Amino acid sequence: MTKLFEPIKIGKYELKHRVVHAPLTRYRATTEGVPTELMVEYYKQRSTSGGLLITEAAHVSHLSGHYGRSPRIHTKEQIAGWKKIADAIHQKGGIAFLQLFHLGRVQISKVDPHHRPVISASAIRIPGKNKHGDEHELPRALEVDEIKQLVQEFKQAALNAIEAGFDGVELHNANGYLLDQFVNSGSNQRTDEYGGSVENRARFSLEVVDAVVDAIGPERTAIRFSPGGSYQGVSDEDPVKTWSYLTSSLQEKHSQLAYVHFIEPRSSFLNDDVNTADSLDPFRKLWKGPFITAGGFSTAIKHAVDVAEKTGNLIAFGRSFIANPDLPERIKKEVELNRYDRNTFYTGEAVGYIDYPFYKEKATA
Repeated sequence: MTKLFEPIKIGKYELKHRVVHAPLTRYRATTEGVPTELMVEYYKQRSTSGGLLITEAAHVSHLSGHYGRSPRIHTKEQIAGWKKIADAIHQKGGIAFLQLFHLGRVQISKVDPHHRPVISASAIRIPGKNKHGDEHELPRALEVDEIKQLVQEFKQAALNAIEAGFDGVELHNANGYLLDQFVNSGSNQRTDEYGGSVENRARFSLEVVDAVVDAIGPERTAIRFSPGGSYQGVSDEDPVKTWSYLTSSLQEKHSQLAYVHFIEPRSSFLNDDVNTADSLDPFRKLWKGPFITAGGFSTAIKHAVDVAEKTGNLIAFGRSFIANPDLPERIKKEVELNRYDRNTFYTGEAVGYIDYPFYKEKATA
């Protein structure tokens, strides 16, 4: 386990280990998107000295959709709520990055109190039914001037995160949300400068990176990708080519980014698949800075350790971090993990959120 617990620098921040808290939507904010005291306690529990915590995704603007009780980062009240979380992480010596996203065609207008329009790269709906049992809505393709405005919304959200005290932001360019909808050929059939070629489909994402780096600096900027992923109906004709272009572009222009974060393809995030694949080498070879690997490691701890040993990557854990607030220590000491309860992931309650025992408490009991 030497690599997983070796120090590493991301941006200007020194980490003491490479066990990363993955961004995890949990629906514990208020209906107005303001982070709650429950969230403060959750992140405080999982903070370690020199450990990186990436928060759940926050909506970048009032137009970025409605997603249960997920948090937002565009009002003073929301910024103040996030500041309590950043402060709690820092009090325990942790490093805090806030993830930013826009739903795009994932939005369900009937549950949105503001009835915001469903938008995407192209007028292509997500296949199948949404969580309410309805056919996914047909999105409206964004106009070029709207795309330019969205770039500015991501930029302002990044500035808001820094105002809230975060060490940096991670752009959610994965899992079928808006930026990912532009990148994937299956959801982007535009014929203008934002569609068609790999270069054009990557343009929106790279413009957002440019704007955020300009606003807060490269050492406080990071991005997450899911090459070859199929979650929420996305698909791409050549994932290695597409994400190699994105990675190479970032290496050439923004080599000082805090990190890049890649997810191994999985059939679904809604089941308990064990992922023992390692398909990210094409992108590791192109990116020379810190690299986070994610995807299915919660049920494959030994595989996570092996990947870290082989690559030197940071490893992001989701479900196991939910159930084990002291996950880095448990992995290091090879202590048995608490089992997570999927039924409590999205309830909005304290149960299954802040009541998982630390192993020392469990041992004492």
